[in-house]
Amino acid sequence: MKKIFQILLMLGLIMTPFFAEAHVKWFTNISPHKDSIEHILSPIFIFFALLAAIVLASLTLILPKMAEWGPMKRWEDRFSSLRKYSRYILKYGTAVALMIQMANGTLFAPEFHMHNTVAVVLTWITIGFLLIPHHISTKIGAVILLGLFIYVTIHHGIFYMLDYGFYVAIIGVLLVGNTKFEKAGFPFLYLGTGLSLSWVAVEKWVYPDMALDIVAHHHVPTFGFAPDLFVVMAAFIEFVVGYLLVVGILNRVLGFVVTCIFISTTMLFGMTEVIGHFMIHIVLLIFIIEGVSFYNPPIKMHKTKLDQFIFVFLNFIFVLATFLLIYYRFA
Repeated sequence: MKKIFQILLMLGLIMTPFFAEAHVKWFTNISPHKDSIEHILSPIFIFFALLAAIVLASLTLILPKMAEWGPMKRWEDRFSSLRKYSRYILKYGTAVALMIQMANGTLFAPEFHMHNTVAVVLTWITIGFLLIPHHISTKIGAVILLGLFIYVTIHHGIFYMLDYGFYVAIIGVLLVGNTKFEKAGFPFLYLGTGLSLSWVAVEKWVYPDMALDIVAHHHVPTFGFAPDLFVVMAAFIEFVVGYLLVVGILNRVLGFVVTCIFISTTMLFGMTEVIGHFMIHIVLLIFIIEGVSFYNPPIKMHKTKLDQFIFVFLNFIFVLATFLLIYYRFA
């Protein structure tokens, strides 16, 4: 069983598209053209939706066996000893991410250029407060950062900023530190990050021309698949990663795999990738350290394996349909 798991993990790493986690709008200048819903819901799309649902549901049967392996237990103990550093990693990692963005003249994402002097000054003040090793200064920095996020949202719209909803989760974790709500912080981070990744994935289905332009102009390897099929597969991979984070499955493995993907995309897309995804790297590092020890995932509501299998299968289809229809309606 151990060898089988290693083989499956390696295949997943090899077959994972290099731009699966990329924000399409960062790397193309073509005008977005919404595809028809009939074309999006193609037989290929439906096939991958059902396949993903079955694979995800099957994990509820496989994971308990994996947890009993000696190497997995040693891995759990090794990373568990680092949990005391998680909040410091998030706090100072956020400060470094903001520094990188400010050096590029942007905030939150490469396309949000900062021309307002007050906003720039407030961002540097936020960085200063986050670097002070005290929870009060951390909360002050988080409040200012929330104000900056609202400012950018007013200028770009709520729908557009849903791509970066994980920043709200980060701010939430920083705000509840050293309070009675502290334990709710990291579960909120899991939820916010997972939903953001799933939301961004839908963009590749609704605006496939943008993704296809990236594949063509950046020479993205498609592993022998047709570019349009490759785009559909890449979006499913990203959506599944986000969904798994929300339901609390394979968080450490996912954190490691997605981090490897981001490192590979940095070599493909350069500095823009670093600016846009450095904060995500910090979040994924926390997921690798934390696992799900503090998180009571939704799947735990169901006690039997059959109930968990059915829950994950149906819930994935429901979440996929909901995200797609909402994105398509308001895109």
